[in-house]
Amino acid sequence: MTDGAQDPSTRMRTPLLTLITAEALERDYQMVAQRRIARGDQPGGRDRISGRAGVVAVVAAFGVLLTIAAVQTNANADIDNASRESLIERIEARRSAVQDLQRQIADLRERNARGEDALLDLGDEVNDVEAEATALGAATGFTPVTGQGIRIELDNAANSDPDTEHIRDSDFALLVNALWTAGAEAIAINGQRISSRTAIRNSGTAIEVNSSGIAPPYLVQAVGNNDALLARLVETSSGAAFSVLAGDYGWLYETDNVDDMRIPAAPLRLRQLRSASLATDSGRQPEGDG
Repeated sequence: MTDGAQDPSTRMRTPLLTLITAEALERDYQMVAQRRIARGDQPGGRDRISGRAGVVAVVAAFGVLLTIAAVQTNANADIDNASRESLIERIEARRSAVQDLQRQIADLRERNARGEDALLDLGDEVNDVEAEATALGAATGFTPVTGQGIRIELDNAANSDPDTEHIRDSDFALLVNALWTAGAEAIAINGQRISSRTAIRNSGTAIEVNSSGIAPPYLVQAVGNNDALLARLVETSSGAAFSVLAGDYGWLYETDNVDDMRIPAAPLRLRQLRSASLATDSGRQPEGDG
């Protein structure tokens, strides 16, 4: 330690603790010397010894503080390192959890897409079944039917013989068969729906449809394409035969196209299934079914 300025390169190579201690001791010497000069004391003697002792005590206390600070700094560094490692572990754990959640989201989206496709397919199947049920209901008479079609008005000739010249059940059967052949979807006579269980029969001179008597004038309704139904009717063999009978006996026979027609369902007693069986491709009932 010297009174002159220290070489900068030497100062840079000096350890920090040594440098702080040396500079503190040097400043303490300078302060003590300045106080003695101010008092007019000469350097040396007991004052100098006591001054040095005070300086040494100060330096020692300062060294203890530096040591404590260094120990505390090392302890804090260990804590910081431990906290950093713990934070890194938590980050990795959270990252892994996020990746798991992202995989779950992807799986759920894929399952949702499959569910939507299945729902669309099921909707198509439901539409097909409903369309088939509607067609079966129309054909069997189980459901009312609305749509365009034709209307046929029939009546016996005036002063005709009821026993031989009036319209009979067989004549209606001929007309109904002609309408089915021409493409009719549903048929009614005087409001009585023609179904697979309908009976048209004579009871004396009166005619019964679905066991209900009907009287002239007769109204026959048929739902179907009215652009083709009437033309096809006269082209069928049954339709041609009915036209010949109408001409021979002088029946009133008028036809009309209707854009909006409603035909009711068959009577409730005719809409009750008495039996049913599951058919196979060969038309036979599967073994084990009653």
